[in-house]
Amino acid sequence: MKQKAVRRIAFRSFALVILVGAVWPVQAQDAKTPYPSMAPLDQYLMERGAEITLARSAAPESISQDSEVMILGRHGYETAVKGKNGFVCLVERSWSAGIEDPEFWNSKVRGPICLNPPAVRSYLPRDIRTTGWVLAGRSNAQMHEDLKAAFDKKEFLVAEPGAMAYMMSRQGNLSDHVSHWRPHLMFFAPPMDPAVWGAGLPGAPVIAFKDALEQRTVVMVPVTQWSDGTAAPADEH
Repeated sequence: MKQKAVRRIAFRSFALVILVGAVWPVQAQDAKTPYPSMAPLDQYLMERGAEITLARSAAPESISQDSEVMILGRHGYETAVKGKNGFVCLVERSWSAGIEDPEFWNSKVRGPICLNPPAVRSYLPRDIRTTGWVLAGRSNAQMHEDLKAAFDKKEFLVAEPGAMAYMMSRQGNLSDHVSHWRPHLMFFAPPMDPAVWGAGLPGAPVIAFKDALEQRTVVMVPVTQWSDGTAAPADEH
């Protein structure tokens, strides 16, 4: 599987984000889905109640019902529902993917994700900061430099031990080509060789990549059920 394809799954999955890169060359995708700049902000926003419901669909109800829920407003992510269990659920937009992703400005992307407390501390700040840069009108090149500088200055924590997220919603839309993909868990670790996880080996249900810019390894493990408990076909997408 191509490195860029794995990045799309991890950062847009966010996910962040997708398997489309394994099937369609990046050049072809650029031609079919040209998103050269940000669309009007209203196209990225959702009705409040619908966004809360979609965010909570990322994880089983036993987790999401007591989670904090954040929604995207005109000035960034804001808390819509206070939580009790330390988890935070939100709907990531297209800019949660890598800055070079051809769908970085795709206003149709909606990626429900529920972060556990270690991920709230060490993963969520990047989402919030990137969203602030987007809404401030920063260009892709400027955001790339902003992100590099933030990590160089240790403004973001290295992935905290135990940091993970649920991405088990069947209502999300992760890209123009794969919709919600498959329900899966994401784990965030300090930079290490994906081979340590057995990623990519025949029969291993693990997808992983090391992100040098963001100083972490992202590991994804598909699961067999959606958050509502219904079965997910193993061969979907």
